[in-house]
Amino acid sequence: MDARCIVFDLIFAAIGGYGLGSIPFGLVLTRAAGLGDIRAIGSGNIGATNVLRTGRKGLALATLLLDGGKGAIAAIAALLLLGPDAMLVAGFAAVLGHNFPVWLGFKGGKGVATTLGTLMACSWPAGVACCVTWLVIAGLFRISSLSALVALAASPLYAWYFAGPETAVMAAGLAVLGFIRHHANIKRLLKGEEPRIGKKKTGAV
Repeated sequence: MDARCIVFDLIFAAIGGYGLGSIPFGLVLTRAAGLGDIRAIGSGNIGATNVLRTGRKGLALATLLLDGGKGAIAAIAALLLLGPDAMLVAGFAAVLGHNFPVWLGFKGGKGVATTLGTLMACSWPAGVACCVTWLVIAGLFRISSLSALVALAASPLYAWYFAGPETAVMAAGLAVLGFIRHHANIKRLLKGEEPRIGKKKTGAV
């Protein structure tokens, strides 16, 4: 395969991954359930943590699984159709699509579930390790953002150990993106003001 075909495949993978990742499942599910616009409550985020603030645990779980699933599906489809390099590109693009969906004026979620789904598809041991890390930190501190940040920080190490440098580079990029998206959470964590899991918020945070 010549260089032009490789570039075309990677571009195709990026476009497909972004398109799939940009589906705002949290917004779709809460509207379908008659809860209005999820962006009007809590953090204004379209992800599972903010959906949980509606008190609907089932919707939050569905959002978590669908957001993670779209990252996994994007990566797996690219792998099957175009190869391992395209898998990494499509997975990364899916997270970008979730975080910056064109349909919502590029104002989306923070990409944690989609990142975990992508990692599960690219290297399931690394993905499982990240999920376990998230669960342990969540169990200890009951703070979703802290759990996410620790899991994201550890993800390149897990990816390097289980899958090698290419996957680790992708994981590192997703970790940097995740930390950028969590900048407001980091400020609140440093101030001791970050809400705990399951706590409803009525104002933007």
